[in-house]
Order: sequence, then C-alpha cells, then structure tokens
Amino acid sequence: MFLDLIYPPVCGICGKINKKSLCKKCEIQLKPYEMNSICKPKNKYFDYQIKILKYKGIVRERIIDFKFNEKSYLYKTFAKIILNDKKVYGFLKKYDIIIYVPMYIKKKMLRGYNQCELIAKELASKLQIEKQFNNLKKIKDTKKQSSLIKEERKANIKDAFKINNSTSIINKKIILFDDIYTTGSTVNECSRILKEAGAREVLVLTLAID
Repeated sequence: MFLDLIYPPVCGICGKINKKSLCKKCEIQLKPYEMNSICKPKNKYFDYQIKILKYKGIVRERIIDFKFNEKSYLYKTFAKIILNDKKVYGFLKKYDIIIYVPMYIKKKMLRGYNQCELIAKELASKLQIEKQFNNLKKIKDTKKQSSLIKEERKANIKDAFKINNSTSIINKKIILFDDIYTTGSTVNECSRILKEAGAREVLVLTLAID
C-alpha cells in the first residue's frame, strides 16, 4: 500500500519501530481499555455488535491522532488490535462482506482519507472476506453527531445514506464498521438501509465505545 512507502512500520501506540504494528509492551498497556464483547442488542436494526475498546486515555488520544492529526498509518495498529482476540476473529470470519460507514464526499476530500475505510480494508485483507466500499453512500451533509444531543442525532442522520447496488448484498451477512460508537444513531441508520436493501444479517463492529 502507498502509505507503507511513506511511513515505516511502527507500533501505533508508542511510535517505536515494530513490524507487527503493536509492541508487546503497548499490548499490555491496552488491557484496561479492552472490551472485546459480542452482544445482541435490543430495538436496533443491526443483529450483533462487537465492542473492542473504551474511548478513554491512550485509546482516545491515538484515535484523535488518526482522524485529525494526519496519522493515517495507525490503521494497521487498530486493525491488529481488533483481530488480536481469537473469539472476535472467529466471529468476524463468519461474515460475507465488510462495509464501512462512509463520509460525505466534501468532508472526505477535506481530510484526505476516510479513517474507517483504511481499517476496513486491512480487516478485509486479514479476514479474507469481500469488501464493498462504494455500495453504501452518504448523500446528505449532516452536522457532526458529536455536536448534537442524543435526541437530535437520530433526526440529523435520517435518510443520509443510500445503497447503490442492493443485488450484491441480498441475503448476505454484513460487517458494518465504524470507528467510534456513542449513541449508535449512525450505525443504526446504516443498518436500516442495509436491511431494507436485503441484507440477511448486520454486525456492527466499532473500534471504540464512548
């Protein structure tokens, strides 16, 4: 990947050279933040949810670096953290397709990349499952969800997404990836669109829970 030519392989947490993208010392340091839970939520359009980390401390710092401080190379470390747990890895392997929560085109152009796309691409490669990165589109330039109260978030995100090709997801089990889960309004709306387009099952995978 082009990014690998720009940045040497380092542990994304401490910044020291490491071919595996996560050193043993930092792996231990992350233990207090780990969740690695698989649950079946109630009153949601998605069928399962996997929670990996708590959005606190060093986790929060590195995700902010990843999203806003041009440290896009951190995608490898985050993918490594997600797949480190054997139970999580085995559960994800049961799915057919991985899709990420898309950004509005203007916002993606401004940032230069979608952080979720980078992680999802790495996950697809490691899990050896199909990726569909142009099927779910964001068609509405919404306000930042983080700037809104819980009651406003659902209305803000309604009808903000569409499926380009429903035929390719009919009766498929889909992983929907997003970086941070707060109220779940965004992933729930995306899951609704996927289910209405014919998806058999949707698993929401989030790197961190706020």
